[in-house]
Amino acid sequence: MDIDAVITWVDGKDPAHRRKLQQFSSAVQREEEDVASPTRFDSLGEIFYLVASLNRFAPWLRKIFVVTDGQDPGLTPFLEKHFPDGFIPVEVVDHQVVFRGYEQYLPVFNSIAIEAVTWRIPGLSEHYIELNDDFLLAAPLSPEDFFTPDGKSVIYADKYNAAWARFTRAIKHRRKDGGKKVTFKGMMMGALDYVPGGFFLHYGHTPRPLRRSFFERFYAERPDALIRNISCRFRDASQFNPEEVQLLSRYKAGEAVLRPVHGNLFFLQPKPGKAGYVAEKMARLEKGRYRFCCFNSLDKATEEERRLVLGWIGRRLVLPIDVA
Repeated sequence: MDIDAVITWVDGKDPAHRRKLQQFSSAVQREEEDVASPTRFDSLGEIFYLVASLNRFAPWLRKIFVVTDGQDPGLTPFLEKHFPDGFIPVEVVDHQVVFRGYEQYLPVFNSIAIEAVTWRIPGLSEHYIELNDDFLLAAPLSPEDFFTPDGKSVIYADKYNAAWARFTRAIKHRRKDGGKKVTFKGMMMGALDYVPGGFFLHYGHTPRPLRRSFFERFYAERPDALIRNISCRFRDASQFNPEEVQLLSRYKAGEAVLRPVHGNLFFLQPKPGKAGYVAEKMARLEKGRYRFCCFNSLDKATEEERRLVLGWIGRRLVLPIDVA
């Protein structure tokens, strides 16, 4: 079974990207952390660590696709240096390619919109895993950690009660102007419009094992669903998580199996002003046996906290990362 990896990436420090973001976003959007604040786009080189982890712990992958907007992270020289005996081929895919036929919706600064069309990458294999650039593989993995031999997706997720999620969302997740806040969980709940039921799958920040043909069929039958997502230049509460639609649909159809998030995923998001938080979390990581890591918003960490995180990454991936 061929399995590819798809990574969505942006270098938010690129002056051209910043000018474009400034041109198309409002002050209100730039203030919302899950919409267009700098932390959504800032890059500290995480994609290099992610790609290194794929080569170190999943060398069986057929190809790595990096989906981006007129940028190139320059991965090949890095891989030639650190994996001189061979590495997984990398191809950079521009937004113009995956949005072909829908170019009127570009430029886009919205991961949900982009993830709605990554299945349109030319040459993408039927089975693929999708990752954000702040992910890492943390241990040697096999194809069966993502797909069973008969093609079922292996989902690292917990069932979440839909009624309770709606109740808490109505109470907690309102903006000052009365509108709905944009949240990760809210996007997952949006999938219930297409896969109704009493629960959804909260997969957290783990790689998503997907089938290209599912999206091809789904959007052919529901073109309105595609437009609903890609017409939002920035994240919007009206959107739904397309991966949740697939994973929930296939789980209910017996085409996916669940594994627990707890014990498999290590998630770290620095908490400015909370002394010792990152150190405590990293000490826990040293003792754990996690399959995946997500180091979210490292731009918010202090220099000392970044040294702790990057030092661990360098040791785990056997890379000479400069943490000074």
